[in-house]
Amino acid sequence: MNPSLFDQPTETGSLSREILEDLYENAPCGYLSTTPDDIVASVNQTFLRLTGRSRQEVIGLRFADLLTPGSQLFLETRYLPVLHLRGEVHEVALTLLHADGSEVQVLVNSVRIFEPDGSLRGTRSAVFDSTGRRDYERELLHARRAAEASASRLRALQNASSAFAASESEYAAADALVSSARLAFDATAAAVLLFDEDGGLSIAAGHYALLGSGMESLAIVSREAYFLSRRDPSIDPEASAEMSRARIDALSFAPLLSQDVVLGVLVTSFGRAREFDVEFIDLQNALARQASQVITRFRLQRQLEQLALYDQLTGLANRELSSDLLAKALDQSGRSGLPMALIVLDLDGFKTINDTLGHPIGDLVLQEVAGRLRAVVRADDVVGRFGGDEFLVVCEDADRAGVAAIAERIRDAVAQPLTGPAHAFLITASIGVTLSSGSPGASPSAAGLFEVTDAAMYVSKAAGKNRVTIVEA
Repeated sequence: MNPSLFDQPTETGSLSREILEDLYENAPCGYLSTTPDDIVASVNQTFLRLTGRSRQEVIGLRFADLLTPGSQLFLETRYLPVLHLRGEVHEVALTLLHADGSEVQVLVNSVRIFEPDGSLRGTRSAVFDSTGRRDYERELLHARRAAEASASRLRALQNASSAFAASESEYAAADALVSSARLAFDATAAAVLLFDEDGGLSIAAGHYALLGSGMESLAIVSREAYFLSRRDPSIDPEASAEMSRARIDALSFAPLLSQDVVLGVLVTSFGRAREFDVEFIDLQNALARQASQVITRFRLQRQLEQLALYDQLTGLANRELSSDLLAKALDQSGRSGLPMALIVLDLDGFKTINDTLGHPIGDLVLQEVAGRLRAVVRADDVVGRFGGDEFLVVCEDADRAGVAAIAERIRDAVAQPLTGPAHAFLITASIGVTLSSGSPGASPSAAGLFEVTDAAMYVSKAAGKNRVTIVEA
């Protein structure tokens, strides 16, 4: 019984002393009365249950003694100054220290009580257990952060999708991926490493200071995201030193996959410590998947273009591409005034190989001839297969002496002994050459130039084969 609260006589018809005592002791919140010196004068049972202490343990203590160190500081610097200034405080969040050492989150409402003469009598406080509320607030905060993270992830994916859709090449797609990754992860740097046709890994977009270190190899081999922190105790000392020299604290690697084929790697670099949580991993993998699909599409388009414009057996320009390049060379010659030439050759003796050894061996011979032609022409000359065993070479900026030398190199190269199954057979080249002067309006059409050159080739064939016939258009 707290006499300080029940020492007033009851009026007739008022609640009995026992009822008042029960209402006080078992109220749904803790009650606490303190003296002007902040000494606890009375408490109810609800408050004692919150602290796990007896009345004797609490009465006589300072209210601050019942709080955690952090709440004690808040009490001195915020709670008491506001209480003294305004005479009351509401819903102040404090933490009680339970007798067993645990902490109890509470909300406190306090009001100062004065005597009739204006002197301070003390402070009365209502203390509410807010543990459930704090847990609920934490859940709400967690849910809010999850929703914000989900919205941020969705925005990043939408922005990346727009950037990928606007890309016109796999390198533009790689650049879009770098920009999206840097923005989404607030990364210091990002890079896309792509494998070329020879299996070499190079930077397609962005910046990666540790290319060649092999740190990305685990992501390539495992086909899974890989993370590396300079502060990880298990990291290789040499790798840690390289990262330190590059001022990189953490790295993430995400493989770019097309089905089971690794196209390359997305690398993000961080100058400060970074936690790679589930949200990070999910977003990184989603960006990598999007980019992989776009890069795969561009590569398929390039393969289709190759199929449409290049001879599948020899890899040389096919009839369509050769005709197009010949027309462009003629147009350039007409505008520049520089001469150009067309070389057409047909293989002598090739039919015998086909008839004797079969078409598969004949195909090997055509591939060997194609390689010889590439080796003896100039770097800028266009070599094409026009069909069957007929080839052509478009030579820009070539005068009569220059094209004659190229034609002779071709004739000598074709006449060299064959390798492989056809080594016992001999082939030569009947060659026709047409030189176009480049005079404006004097050059024939591409089709006309080919007809003239083809006719010159047949002149060489009719004259005994394995020779060069040069004419002017």
